[in-house]
Amino acid sequence: NFFTKKHNFTKVNIKFNQSIEKMVYKKKAKIKSLKFWHGTTTLAFVCQSGIIVSVDSRASMGKYIGSSNVRKVIPINDYMLGTMAGGAADCFFWERNLGIICHLYELQNQHKISISGASKIFTNMIYKYKNSGLSIGAMIIGWDQTGPGLFYVDSEANRIKIKMISVGSGSTFAFGILDSGYKWNLSLKEGIELGKNSIFHAAFKDAYSGGKINSYLVRNNGWIKIASEDIGKEFFLKYKK
Repeated sequence: NFFTKKHNFTKVNIKFNQSIEKMVYKKKAKIKSLKFWHGTTTLAFVCQSGIIVSVDSRASMGKYIGSSNVRKVIPINDYMLGTMAGGAADCFFWERNLGIICHLYELQNQHKISISGASKIFTNMIYKYKNSGLSIGAMIIGWDQTGPGLFYVDSEANRIKIKMISVGSGSTFAFGILDSGYKWNLSLKEGIELGKNSIFHAAFKDAYSGGKINSYLVRNNGWIKIASEDIGKEFFLKYKK
């Protein structure tokens, strides 16, 4: 009787585990089927004038334009910025959360966190939710005691230090302009124009990018917003050849 009961219990346990596995498999299948369309163009590069950041401002919901006035550059503190590409809610939430952690670090340690350290914290936060459906393609940009810092971090917890990058659906078009015009000794005016030109061509060729071109400059004394201009007829006449 004891062995019969044990055998029956084992059979029930196996069936229970199999039913749980089926539920998990169905849940994963549903998550995989939710494929949202994302579109944007963000870029940043380091030159002798500082770190130039240029982004568009269009938010798309599938085939529809949700907004043309989205802030895709998120201030983390007075010397560090984050950019948004992928899911707007995911990027905004986690970068704002990073800003809180950086502020707490400064209060506890009486000195500012490094750009490398902040990007590592950001990566570690995302790593906990890897393969859970997050959509993040962010840049952590800033200037600390070691100099300029530009890191790319995504929802797969990849973290790369780089000197020039473009992220988003229009990034391939932006890279075409960036690669041809980039050099280390760019003046501030040349750097800003290169960023604007790259975003314009990305917006012209990518349906999911557009709205305004927002330009930022990061230096050792912090970051400033340079300009916010509509992508319209003036840009077309200026940059389109």
